[in-house]
Amino acid sequence: MSRKPVLIHDGLVRAPNLAALGWLARLPILRSVAAWVERRITRRPSASQPRSRVVRWLFLRSLGAVHYLAFASLGSQVLGLHGRRGILPIRERLERARYVFGPKRYQAVPSIFWVDASDATLVRACRAGKLLAALLVLGVAPRPVLLLLWALYLSFVSASGTFLSFQWDALLLESSLHALLIAPRGLRPGLGREDPPWQAVLLLRWHVFRLYYESGLAKLQSGDVTWKNRTALGYHYETQPLPTPLGWYAHQLPRPVQRLSTRLALLCECIVPFLVFAPRRLRRFSFWPLAGLQAGIAATGNYGFFNLLTVVLGSWLLDDEPLLGKTLFRATGPARPMRGVRRFVIGAAAGLLFTLTLGAHLERYGPRSPPGILSRMLNALVPIHSVNTYGLFSVMTVRRPEIVIEGSDDGDRWLEYEFRYKPTDPRRPPPWVAPHQPRLDWQMWFAALGPPPRWFVAFLARLLEGSPEVLALLQRCPFPDRPPRYVRAVLYEYRMTDIETRRRTGMWWEREQLGLYFPAITITKTDSAPV
Repeated sequence: MSRKPVLIHDGLVRAPNLAALGWLARLPILRSVAAWVERRITRRPSASQPRSRVVRWLFLRSLGAVHYLAFASLGSQVLGLHGRRGILPIRERLERARYVFGPKRYQAVPSIFWVDASDATLVRACRAGKLLAALLVLGVAPRPVLLLLWALYLSFVSASGTFLSFQWDALLLESSLHALLIAPRGLRPGLGREDPPWQAVLLLRWHVFRLYYESGLAKLQSGDVTWKNRTALGYHYETQPLPTPLGWYAHQLPRPVQRLSTRLALLCECIVPFLVFAPRRLRRFSFWPLAGLQAGIAATGNYGFFNLLTVVLGSWLLDDEPLLGKTLFRATGPARPMRGVRRFVIGAAAGLLFTLTLGAHLERYGPRSPPGILSRMLNALVPIHSVNTYGLFSVMTVRRPEIVIEGSDDGDRWLEYEFRYKPTDPRRPPPWVAPHQPRLDWQMWFAALGPPPRWFVAFLARLLEGSPEVLALLQRCPFPDRPPRYVRAVLYEYRMTDIETRRRTGMWWEREQLGLYFPAITITKTDSAPV
């Protein structure tokens, strides 16, 4: 018996005995769905489809600029933080890892500094990072350059520990790993002949969603009273690690304005991210409130390269048409779709990364843990810092304790060390410092919130030794000729002055001494151990 012929009508398949339903094929919505299915099957994208070659071009070059800023900032302080006479020498950290992890040390601490962790190598690594970043900005060999940048920055993050443990360090690593999936082939690919794989584009948009939504979710789940009653930003500008001069003025705003700005911040983090998955126009619109949130954060606080990197990542909420304009967009013509094995490999990699990041999200914020095999995979990937969850300021600090370091030759008369950027002298205004991140100043903010961490004792010891690399991290040393005999740490509470007080006294801060944070110590001549 012969099979009845099947007819094709406007991309829909129907049999002659269903002719009575042929009117369905003329409905506009079904015609659009049929055209979409046909394009997916034949891989012939229409000129009206969203394209992302220009977005990719801008994203990769901007990511290169962020890498350059990150390595330049680190290079200016790497010896004081991690050199031979630094606070936490990388060489010593790797020796401890060798003892603790044994043969698994390379897996636990993946770093090129296992080969050599000398001061010269640390400096050369920062210079190499800047060179690679410049090549990415110029669009030279983006795939191998991205891979090298990721590996080099991971070497610092995994080997340094405390001073490179910030959220934006992990964000830079994860963004660079995802960027490998959309980077075009070739030595000088320009815009690239192929559009970025849609799976990789969705993965990057999922990354944008996670970054914002998890930050908002962390605040809601923390139970912190300042986020519940919408007063968090009334404290934030004063108590954040390194405020700017505009942060001081923002602190003077009336309480109703502070409450409104807190609500808007939660709206941007908890509601707007869902527009990432909305139709094209809403997705494009979502870029602007999220970028505006980052602009407000950057205007009032110094967060290194975090705000810039977040806006760069958010560029994937756009596509080529709003960037080029309709006329130029149509003139560029459709890109060639990616085909064959590469498309399959990239799609599989994007799917795996999506699964892992979803598992990490559920592990931290979900009602139950992910399946056992996924948890084991996540644990195995912890050392590469590239599958992350996010959540800054989930609990708002409502007071500002600050540590002031003092030195003395006789144990009676004490002189203050002055930091470059964190509050010390109440007469000095909050500085502008981003995109540079003074990592010692930042960690001093964290140290003041709890008991003295291990690195803090090492920092005091370096001051007693007069380490020039560590002293270079400070604004002023009160002992220019030789180190003091004693050092100690005093805890103060700092508060921003009001407008009338600053006009009258010139003070940006007022402070009240709370007591000793760390007692006076000295170094004996027989060894270098503080006592």
